[in-house]
Amino acid sequence: MASLSGLQSGLSRQLFEMWCSDKKNACVIPGYSNEWSFSAHADFGQTSTFLKELMPPNIILVHGEANEMGRLKQKLITQFAVLNTKIISPKNCQSVEMYFNSEKMAKTIGRLAEKTPEVSETVSGLLVKKAFTYQIMAPDDLHVFSQLSTANISQRITIAYTGAFGVLKHRLKQMFESVESLPDEESEGPAFRVHEQLTVKYESEKHISMHWRSDPISDMVSDYVVALVLNISREIPKVVVESEEATKTEEENNKKLEKVILFLYGNVAHLDKQSGNVESENEGLKERVRVAFQRIQNAVKPIPLSVS
Repeated sequence: MASLSGLQSGLSRQLFEMWCSDKKNACVIPGYSNEWSFSAHADFGQTSTFLKELMPPNIILVHGEANEMGRLKQKLITQFAVLNTKIISPKNCQSVEMYFNSEKMAKTIGRLAEKTPEVSETVSGLLVKKAFTYQIMAPDDLHVFSQLSTANISQRITIAYTGAFGVLKHRLKQMFESVESLPDEESEGPAFRVHEQLTVKYESEKHISMHWRSDPISDMVSDYVVALVLNISREIPKVVVESEEATKTEEENNKKLEKVILFLYGNVAHLDKQSGNVESENEGLKERVRVAFQRIQNAVKPIPLSVS
């Protein structure tokens, strides 16, 4: 869209020469014209007649005196009220947004064209644009019907992990719907598959490995598994059991004192298994160990029965 004076030279002239030969493009020449082509300006009658022919969903009024533009806008609103036409007279430098609904047709070729899809059936493939046409094809057919090709990236990562392999599988089952164990002959050791795309394998007592074919979903799943493994490794406390025998008296010699030392998040707690006393500089950890030990004691001790 340009005036005649704008087509003398510059970018408008260059674009006009590039686009005018294509019948799909249109050239609109508004504004002032010379006496051999168009009249100078159109009045309201000519403008409204022109708009009735086009029936556009959006009308933007520019390049005019503010009061006259306001009057024109009100008349057009009245005239196009039943058509729900959006009429705007923006100020200078004001942005205007317009939304258009366009339908694009795509043709299935290759393997996807062998079967006619049912109504509402989803067709999965690659959408390839060439010039003004769109084609949907299977990834394996890409090199046949185009000059493009596909490639797969297989990734493998080894993570330090000293916890129980079953604990990791249990935690993943709480998050993902599909966590299936793999037969030993297929994985050569304990392994399971997450979301049918990522394989987690037990390598040794100190580490596990993950294998997957890279794609957006599998990469996201692998990131979550790595984060979970690191969190589990931090959550597992180290427990050391120490046995001490007192030598002061014969009674103390026959009595075996056992203490449990727990290391959790850099804090230390000492638990006396006989008395249930807990010593720790961290009050929070001290209370957690005390409550946990008390619950264990209540669970394993028989319920006392009253003597009738």
